[in-house]
Amino acid sequence: MGGPSAEREVSLVSGRACAAALRGEGYEVVEIDAGRDLSERLSACAPDVVFNALHGRWGEDGCVQGMLEWLRLPYTHSGVLASALAMDKQRSKQAFRAAGLPVVESVIARRTEVEAAHVMAPPYVVKPNNEGSSVGIHIVRSEVDTPPRLGGQMPDIVMVEAYAPGRELTATVMGDRALTVTDILTDGWYDYHAKYAEGGSRHVVPADIPSEIFEACLAYALRAHRALGCRGLSRTDFRWDEARGLDGLILLETNTQPGMTPTSLSPEQAASCGISFGALCRWIVEDASCAR
Repeated sequence: MGGPSAEREVSLVSGRACAAALRGEGYEVVEIDAGRDLSERLSACAPDVVFNALHGRWGEDGCVQGMLEWLRLPYTHSGVLASALAMDKQRSKQAFRAAGLPVVESVIARRTEVEAAHVMAPPYVVKPNNEGSSVGIHIVRSEVDTPPRLGGQMPDIVMVEAYAPGRELTATVMGDRALTVTDILTDGWYDYHAKYAEGGSRHVVPADIPSEIFEACLAYALRAHRALGCRGLSRTDFRWDEARGLDGLILLETNTQPGMTPTSLSPEQAASCGISFGALCRWIVEDASCAR
């Protein structure tokens, strides 16, 4: 848990919550804040299973997965290729398109180009191509808006994608089963604060939406999970424009390391299906392996 990514703090919260739950399930747990000595600490610890509660780059993009494969330590969640694909938003979109899933148009551009002029017709969204948790999101709503000033946390290469209006929906896949759909209600954009702060958002689970849309979210989430080659737990996010019916349902991205905090969506969805937080963590551990 922890690690050096932009999502370090929420990863620490996820890790502590999972460690406590696993101890409650009878496991012996060692908590490791992932640093440059991670391989040495893991070798010294010699665990039966590594529970990966890292979020963001290095922990979620195939890097730590490759190290765990090298060490031959069974680990949780997705493997090297699926993790790398899912974290690279542009390449994951290519996989989704190939699987017939609905995504919006997007381009990869240099930060300097994005700050100098509109690289696509507004409205559009600018985001890092390889971070999660709505880190660094900028929305340009109209032609009259000036190009965004991206700030120091943004990388030199970013994704610019067409803005998808509508409601925020998400669905968790657990193994070969899509659990349910959550409707995420916020006062504005579902940003980092809305995701992790108490009261930052309200979750309606199961979502009170038409059955056609509900079932499509479940089907698309499972297809996305399989298209990327995910294992264990994943969560796929959508926008839905009610005025356009099923044509208004857009797949945004798939998260291979869903948050496991008190306000996180996947544990909440599991609970709505009768799966306690401890049971969910136990299932994730028992699903662990190498060669994922």
